Amino acid sequence: MKRIDLDDLPPKLAALLAGTEAGEEVLLVQNGAVVGRLTGAAAGPAPPTQADPQQTPEERAREVFEQFRASIEDEF
Repeated sequence: MKRIDLDDLPPKLAALLAGTEAGEEVLLVQNGAVVGRLTGAAAGPAPPTQADPQQTPEERAREVFEQFRASIEDEF
């Protein structure tokens, strides 16, 4: 999957992409020809869940580390 960081784009373009509603399409056009199509999705990831109150600090630390490791592996 390719990724576009909105912080790297001109502000007007970043605002257009960030403002795209779920199901709305944005056409990518070059020299009058459509070269791509982006479809808006639901905004943002789901909010984080509350930590299990019966989970020990060691178990919580292990879970956080595993999530961090997985995100690093996904990135590279």
